[in-house]
Amino acid sequence: MADGRLPGQTGLRERSKARRRGAIIRAALELFADRGYDATTIADIAAAAEVAPRTVAMYFPSKQDIAMARFGQVADELTSALRGCGPGESVTAIMGRWLRTSSGGADGAGTEQEVRELSRRMFAANPELSALRTLRMAAVIAESAVVIARATDAVAGDVGPRLAAAAAAAILIELFDLSAGLERDLATGTALRFLDAGIATLGSADPLVDGPSIDATRRPAALTITCAVWRVHGPPTGGSG
Repeated sequence: MADGRLPGQTGLRERSKARRRGAIIRAALELFADRGYDATTIADIAAAAEVAPRTVAMYFPSKQDIAMARFGQVADELTSALRGCGPGESVTAIMGRWLRTSSGGADGAGTEQEVRELSRRMFAANPELSALRTLRMAAVIAESAVVIARATDAVAGDVGPRLAAAAAAAILIELFDLSAGLERDLATGTALRFLDAGIATLGSADPLVDGPSIDATRRPAALTITCAVWRVHGPPTGGSG
């Protein structure tokens, strides 16, 4: 090799780096959950991970980068999957596969279940990080809207696909940190069926404006999409009230 290392040595070095990175992430998640994001320093994280503060800075430029590293990784994976959507493939099929196969960004930080639980606790204890997580889904929402628009023959930029994509992102955030098992599988199945039914309404009139033209059996799914969007972004303001 050009740098003089054997292939086995390179692999060992990369595994060591991954373990060190994972230890930093795990330590940070636990501290952010227990002490709070603002109260935790880089020095605290370094001590808990048993590395020097300088080592933490080599892997992550800021605390925010550590907090969002795991979710950012899996959001990027989903964005790539949506960009590679094949003909006839639905957005819910892609999201369902992502939920089933994603490692949760554990990668050396502990078991998947342990990391999911630490992440859940961290976001629950730090609303500012929850807001960042929502912003981090912007690319997922954009790509989902493209796939949904294509599947429903909507005009690019129509509000319907964007609403459905935002609702899907909100639902994914809720599902992501559930521990693997029957509860998560059931919740995933229910959520994806809601999304499929809601997306199916996009070829009809606006259910909140031209309600009578929407089949009554499809109206709950359309309202579910709207409520999911409001949960993340808040209801619209203004108007006659």
